[in-house]
Amino acid sequence: QAQLVESGGGSVQAGGSLRLSCAFSARTFSSYATGWFRQAPGKEREFVAAITWGGEETYYGDFAKGRFLISRDGAKTTVFLQMNNLKPEDTAVYYCAAGTSALRDGTVVGWGQGTQVTVSS
Repeated sequence: QAQLVESGGGSVQAGGSLRLSCAFSARTFSSYATGWFRQAPGKEREFVAAITWGGEETYYGDFAKGRFLISRDGAKTTVFLQMNNLKPEDTAVYYCAAGTSALRDGTVVGWGQGTQVTVSS
């Protein structure tokens, strides 16, 4: 059973926006960073963005800088990914994750089931 539950995926035209949400148990993932990865068909899973447990630091993959914004609610039970100026190459399944080291080189301790994002040209 998934302990992180994504929502908000869908289809959009290039230049459009989508907002992904990921709900999780603050008790289960207390002290862990949360964030997003994505995987396009035929490609490896890649890091998108992460936010530390305290919310004081955020990290982005190079392709996401300036277009995507990660945030979290005050109750620390939902993390959001606002995606703007979407491009066809952003098409992928987006996975929510929780783990150590801001999800960049650490251990992922939980994954969501994934949500599809499709960007048409």
